[in-house]
Amino acid sequence: MSQWRSTKAKQVLAALLRIGWSVERKAGGSHKILSRSGWENVVFAFHDGQEIGPKMLARIAKRTGLKPEDL
Repeated sequence: MSQWRSTKAKQVLAALLRIGWSVERKAGGSHKILSRSGWENVVFAFHDGQEIGPKMLARIAKRTGLKPEDL
């Protein structure tokens, strides 16, 4: 498995949208509810400029199917 590297939230969200996720609704400031057919909804609660570290990226990947090469 490839290594995760810290990435800006804006880039992570863009990658999620590219692999089939969509913003179902916005729930306040930085919270977005993401949906994708066949998956449970995911709350994406990061501001665009915020850095997401490797451990959190791995957690996001587990729930969304995101891979390092998608970024």
